[in-house]
Amino acid sequence: MTPAAPAYRRLSVEERRSQLLEAALSLFAHRVPEDVSLDDVAEAAGVSRPLVYRYFPGGKQQLYEAALRSAAEELHNCFDEPHDGPLLPRLARALDRYLTFVGRHDAGFSALLQGGSVVETSRTTAIVDGVRRAAAEHIYSHLGVPDPGPRLRMTVRMWITAVEAASLIWLDEDKQPPADELRDWLVDQFVAVLTVTAARDAQTAELVRGALAAET
Repeated sequence: MTPAAPAYRRLSVEERRSQLLEAALSLFAHRVPEDVSLDDVAEAAGVSRPLVYRYFPGGKQQLYEAALRSAAEELHNCFDEPHDGPLLPRLARALDRYLTFVGRHDAGFSALLQGGSVVETSRTTAIVDGVRRAAAEHIYSHLGVPDPGPRLRMTVRMWITAVEAASLIWLDEDKQPPADELRDWLVDQFVAVLTVTAARDAQTAELVRGALAAET
């Protein structure tokens, strides 16, 4: 007997939208936005171009922003670490997830952070900045500082910028050194910049004497 063909199931609106976003994210992960067309997305999703337009009537710009928001949500989740156990291992686990994301979205991640894309707008810039702000808020929370002062805020934001720069260089260097070595180096950098700031800022000095003293 010939096995019966699987029954066709019509996708719901949300399922179809998720399918198109997944296809777009996969393409944007390995190619810069300029090199991705709606035809490419339709082919990757196994649908027609008019169907892509039905869900994203704003065309490629709307699809790119939606894909970027989806990627931003995934990045947000990278920093969502339980407040259990020592501080530095928590940071290391968050960086592991972050570097895994970077490794999966190599070319797209580079295009996103370096800017210059023809589809870059104030909205896409705001999405990226939102990820940076969320990362900083997570760090303040793990440090146990609800009201960070200007020097501590500047230090954390500078470190986040350094993590982004190191990630871009890591991709340019064919993901060398290995991700676990890069992670450990970035954690060491975090401790180092806090230690330097502690010499000039009482709030950071208290952190270094307290939260970090037992781990360094």
